[in-house]
Amino acid sequence: MKQILLILNGPAYGADETYNAVRLAVALSRRDDAEVKVFLMGDAVTCAVAGQKTPDGYYTLDRMLQGFARHGGRIACCGTCLDARGLTAGHLIDEAPRSTMDELAAWTVEADEVLTF
Repeated sequence: MKQILLILNGPAYGADETYNAVRLAVALSRRDDAEVKVFLMGDAVTCAVAGQKTPDGYYTLDRMLQGFARHGGRIACCGTCLDARGLTAGHLIDEAPRSTMDELAAWTVEADEVLTF
């Protein structure tokens, strides 16, 4: 099984790259031949904020990430990036815990492919 790591840095909304990265993660998580992890850094940690309210017909990244996790994907949020934005574990979906650079380093070494957005 191929291990794939996606590292996201962009904001939750206003950047197509972030939305498309989450879409790719969801599609990869549905495959039987891939184990997928997503590490949220910088403004991307806001993707994991629970209970996002967007206009009707607009995507919500927190729900997309929850779907990704239901298909076996793993998510982690950079703790330093959360602190810089005043976010705590209480702000996040349960599927996206606070993490560290050490975990990102381990995930990077374990991955067969690393994609950055």
